[in-house]
Amino acid sequence: MKVLLVEPGYKNKYPPLGLMKISAYHKALGDEVIFVKGEEKSLKGMKWDRIYITTLFTFYWNRTIRTIRYYMNSVEQRNNIYVGGVLATLLYEDLYNEPSLQGITILRGLLDQPGILGNNEIVVDRITPDYDIIDITKNSYLKKEYKITNAYITSTTKGCIRKCKFCAVKTLEPIYCPYIDIKEQIQCINKTFGEKRHLMLMDNNILASNKLKDIVDDLIELGFGRENKSYVNSQNRKLTRYIDFNQGTDARLITEDTIKLLSKLEVRPLRIAFDHADKENVKLYINAQRLAAKYNFKVLSNYILFNFEDTPYELYYRLRINIELNEDFESQGLKTRIWSFPMKYMPLEGEHCKDRKYVGKYWNKKLLRGIQCVLSATHGVVGPNRDFFEHAFGKDYNEFLRILYMPEDYIIHRKEYSENGNIDMYKIYYNSMNSKEMNDFTEIIYVFLTIFLYLLKCPQSLILWALRAFCICGKPHISRSIFLYFLYQTWLKSW
Repeated sequence: MKVLLVEPGYKNKYPPLGLMKISAYHKALGDEVIFVKGEEKSLKGMKWDRIYITTLFTFYWNRTIRTIRYYMNSVEQRNNIYVGGVLATLLYEDLYNEPSLQGITILRGLLDQPGILGNNEIVVDRITPDYDIIDITKNSYLKKEYKITNAYITSTTKGCIRKCKFCAVKTLEPIYCPYIDIKEQIQCINKTFGEKRHLMLMDNNILASNKLKDIVDDLIELGFGRENKSYVNSQNRKLTRYIDFNQGTDARLITEDTIKLLSKLEVRPLRIAFDHADKENVKLYINAQRLAAKYNFKVLSNYILFNFEDTPYELYYRLRINIELNEDFESQGLKTRIWSFPMKYMPLEGEHCKDRKYVGKYWNKKLLRGIQCVLSATHGVVGPNRDFFEHAFGKDYNEFLRILYMPEDYIIHRKEYSENGNIDMYKIYYNSMNSKEMNDFTEIIYVFLTIFLYLLKCPQSLILWALRAFCICGKPHISRSIFLYFLYQTWLKSW
């Protein structure tokens, strides 16, 4: 059997673990397997007995559909195109009812039962993944190397005990499995593909496991204990191996007992989710970070969800808490530092689940675009340094908003526009607005960005005139339309 594995050409950091397992499955049956990223003309022209196409985030809908269509005629019958993964599970009905995809086979959920892909007793989800297909030296169709190559990618648990509204895990992995013995799989990878240095654990809530001690013992046995030097590279140097709990840990479950267990491992970074800004969750989060510092975790990280049910203030508040924690750690002589990664919420269903256009209840398009521009300048990371943070996000919430409402170029190229004096003038005009003018200002930005997004692109320096016009637009001799005109020309370039 000739089998083609396809990952659509969207940008992603991690390799498709599902396809790696499917590759191992078919190779074990003696089949010929080729893996490709995106649309490959030479492979499209061939005839395949079966094509598997993985899917990821729902907002990649258009790219995913285009990829499926691209390979539609590369099989004799449409039911030999198998589509699975995250999007296929979450938007199963949409895929099933897509007119141009009638007849394809849609795989919903995990391949955790025998007989799903063939008449045999093999459980694909338990197979050791095929690392050769993501090796750029062994796969001539792979044009770009994945960032994660020298690492084992696996899970020691499945599912999550939480049912968070913003999270897909409750649908993708609905049953919580508290323990998976990965020792045999790691040994098999070493024997077949060569030893890897690091371990990427994709567990969604490892701390919920009542087998956490057993998991930690397994990981120590595999060479990932604290201060290990168990990896020997090609130059015969002994190097430290690190574990990354990539999906983050649950602050509510970080206690003296659980953090003490984790401290037996070389975890870098320890990721702790910071999804909510209410008093109880902030207290839990701060306690979790302090416990991590107490047990000498030097590199801490977090995902900070925004654009969900939060306000812009709550995002700024959470970011600032991390800056204050970093300063507190430093004052105590601790080497622990926190690095933050703001993560924009995208709905899993509804009007905007297939694109990136969702705007949360307390947000607007300009604020979201402003956050994106700031993160573009910081490469998506909020570091531990106060000066860096306050330059990027502001010394207080009012300055935070003022930064986000600047034109895109002003945010990204802050140094250039500071040196030529434009940002100082912007501050003068911005600060001269009263509360009513500010409300009108933000409302009009939203209206014009929504309606006239595609029409006109003009120099963003006109913001100065826009703000000046706004500040006096209440006077009888100044038409409000003057402000609208300048505003219209000023901000469209940002979109």
